[in-house]
Amino acid sequence: MSSVVVSLGVVSLLTDISSESVAAILPLYLTGVLGLTTIAYGFIDGIYQGISAIVRIGGGWLSDRTDRPKWVAFAGYGISALARVWLLFASGFASVVGVVTVDRLGKGIRTAPRDAMITAASDPAILGRSFGVHRMLDTIGAAVGPLLAFLILLLIPTGFSTVFALSAACALLGVLVLGVLVPGRIGRPAMAAAGGDEPARPPFRWRSLADPRLRRVLIVAGVFGLCTVGDGFIYLVLQSNTDFAAAWFPLLYVGTNAVFLALAVPLGRLADRFGRPRIFVLGHVALLFSYLCALAPIAGVPQTLACLVLLGTFYAATDGVLAALAAGVAPAGGTASGLAAAQTVVALARFVASTVFGVLWFAFGPVVALAGFSIAIAIAIPTGLVVLRTRATDRATI
Repeated sequence: MSSVVVSLGVVSLLTDISSESVAAILPLYLTGVLGLTTIAYGFIDGIYQGISAIVRIGGGWLSDRTDRPKWVAFAGYGISALARVWLLFASGFASVVGVVTVDRLGKGIRTAPRDAMITAASDPAILGRSFGVHRMLDTIGAAVGPLLAFLILLLIPTGFSTVFALSAACALLGVLVLGVLVPGRIGRPAMAAAGGDEPARPPFRWRSLADPRLRRVLIVAGVFGLCTVGDGFIYLVLQSNTDFAAAWFPLLYVGTNAVFLALAVPLGRLADRFGRPRIFVLGHVALLFSYLCALAPIAGVPQTLACLVLLGTFYAATDGVLAALAAGVAPAGGTASGLAAAQTVVALARFVASTVFGVLWFAFGPVVALAGFSIAIAIAIPTGLVVLRTRATDRATI
C-alpha cells in the first residue's frame, strides 16, 4: 500500500475527528446554548450537507489545470481549519452560518484533488482497496470525533468551547501532516519501479466529461443518490419504533461508522476482484434492506442493530468504490475533474432526496415516505446494473 494513501488517510482521520466532533454537538449547541430555533438549525444543516457541491467541480478543474493536486487540496484543508478556529469566537446565527459555509467550501475544494492523488499513487489493479484503506482511516476519525465530544461534555457539561478547541487543533494538525508528509508530485508505483518517466499529460477538455463510460457512471450515481435517504431520517424512524434507539440515538452514527470501518477494505478488495460496478450496485441492495428493516413491524435491539449493519455495509460498498469506478473511466488528464463530477452529482442528488423525503414525511408520515423510496431504489437497482454492464475491453479499468 502506498505511503501517500496512508498519509492522506491520516489527514482525513484528523480532519474527520475535527468535523464530526463539532457536528455531533452542533444541534445541541445551536438550540440549547445559542437559543436558535429548529428552523435555523435546519437551514444550517442544509448548508452543511449541500454547499460543498458548488465548488467541487472547480477544485477538480483547478487540480487538473495546474497539475498541483496537493496544493489545491492543501488550500481546501487550510480553509476548513481556519473556519474551525473562527468557530471558537462565533456567538450568533450569522457567524455560525459563516463558519459552516467556509468549512464546507473547503471540503468541496479538497475532496477531488485528494482522491486524484490516491488514484495517482495506486496500482490500478488495487484501486478499490486503496480507496477502502483511505475510507477506513477516514471513518475511524468519524467514529472517534463524536466519542471525544461525548466524553468532553460528560466530564464538562458546559465544555462546548473545549470541543471547538479540540476540533481546531485536529484540523491544523491534519494540514501540517499533508504539507510535510505528502509529496508534491505523485507518479504511478509501477512506473517508478520500472524507472520510467510519466507520459506527457494531454490537455484537459471539459467535453472529455461527456465520455460515454463516465456519463453512465454519473447517471447511475445520480439516480441512486435521488433514492438515498439521509441517515438521520432512518434513525428517527428507528427512534419512533423502539426505546433502545431513542436512548442511544447520539451513538447510532458511531455504530454505522464502525461497520463501515470494518468492511471498507474487504469490500474494496472484492470490488477490485469481481468488478466495481457489481459491488457498487450490491451496496444499494444493502441500502434497500435497511429501509425495509426500518419499516418492518418489529422493534427493539435486533431491528436497530440490523439497520446499522446494513447502512454501514452500504457505505463500505459504495463510497470508496464509486471513487475508484469514476477514476477508472475519467478522461486522461482529468481524473480530479471526473471524480469531482461524480461527487457533485451524488451530493446534489442526496440534497434533493433529503428535501423530498422531508416533505413526504411532513405530508404523509414516515412510513409512506420510506415505502416510496424503497420502491424507487428497488427499480433503480436492476436498471443500474444494466447501465453499468461492462464490455470485456472496459473491465481492466473499472
